[in-house]
Amino acid sequence: MGVSSAAVVQATATSFGIGAIIVSSQPIFLTLKWLGVAYLAWLGLQSLRSARRGAPVPDVAAAGSGRARGFRQGFLCNITNPKMFAFFLALLPQFVAPDAPVTVWLAHALMLPLLGLMWPAAVAAMVATVRTYLVRRTVRRALDATAGVILLGFGLRLATDSARA
Repeated sequence: MGVSSAAVVQATATSFGIGAIIVSSQPIFLTLKWLGVAYLAWLGLQSLRSARRGAPVPDVAAAGSGRARGFRQGFLCNITNPKMFAFFLALLPQFVAPDAPVTVWLAHALMLPLLGLMWPAAVAAMVATVRTYLVRRTVRRALDATAGVILLGFGLRLATDSARA
């Protein structure tokens, strides 16, 4: 939900022309990019810390904060990705005429977040069936460690790309 909500913000901003301003303004684009680097690094370190502690998985159904935290993480991860604006700017003109009303732009732009929401929902439904295996301490620690290394790697790659820009 968080990733899709951020995509709705990005799609709406692009439909109103704000996405073009963000992509064309180097300081704004780089600021968003570095915010993304910092957030990926933070998420990666949090995952590694969780793997080291081996803390049990909180029951998301029992703790509403787990859902709020997941939403916040997804939203922040996607909203700090300025390449999403570039993606919308590259994709939408192929389907929408430049002089089309903003409602047409919005209708097309909002299809991506809608489709993007359906896929994770299907994955979540499938994962729910193997939840008892995934919450085992050793499995969770391995998943957290793997996610931490991957997130730090993405952050490092984005940082090196940003430093060259």
